[in-house]
Amino acid sequence: MYKRVLLKLSGESLRQEEESQIIDVDYLKETALTIKSLYDQGLEIALVIGAGNIWRGKLADQIGIERIPADYMGMLGTVINAVAISSALKNLDCPSVVFSSISPIEGVTRAYNPKEAIEELEKGNVIFLAGGTGKPLLTTDTAAAELAIDTKVDAILMAKNDVDGVYSDDPDKNPDAIFYKRITYQEMIDKDLKVMDRQALEMLKDKDIEVRVFNMADISNFVKVAKGEDIGTTITKGDK
Repeated sequence: MYKRVLLKLSGESLRQEEESQIIDVDYLKETALTIKSLYDQGLEIALVIGAGNIWRGKLADQIGIERIPADYMGMLGTVINAVAISSALKNLDCPSVVFSSISPIEGVTRAYNPKEAIEELEKGNVIFLAGGTGKPLLTTDTAAAELAIDTKVDAILMAKNDVDGVYSDDPDKNPDAIFYKRITYQEMIDKDLKVMDRQALEMLKDKDIEVRVFNMADISNFVKVAKGEDIGTTITKGDK
């Protein structure tokens, strides 16, 4: 169904709660195998991952760290996660390149450049954008939207923890919450739905880029969505 996609993952997807490990070996391998399965189908893949397994903003409030340095701590956490997944992919003979929007680490990450990112995709490399947008006060949703637009992807595959798609309210708290199979970016903004942050929605609302929101409890859903199965919620600009 798609030729080029961006995977948006939460950092929590790598965490092992029982043993308080920020990166669980089995989860990491499973994530890498899923990406490799998409790669083997001929998809060009960009990836943005959060850092919730390493650093959460609410912890900064509790400690008393100011917002801007706290945001940079989160950006650094995304670099750790991106390098971990990239290394796991290379162990599967799946080539990858980690770009960073913050100062690159020699021999580990490269400074983000949209033209170079597209070139690496066309060479057959999975690419990562770590470090968010490189600017504080913005989320990895915004980084994902920016990278998706820069690299002209067909769709953003947005996996969520324990959520099947977009609802009008939290379905765990409100049994009458409405599930949206298809919805537009503008409707998301008007209804103030919290699946993506508003800035990311504003960036995407006039673009020919779909966002597919689905449950990552079954990690094979990535492959199903990429093959065109109608899983979760599809968000579009509204003219399709």
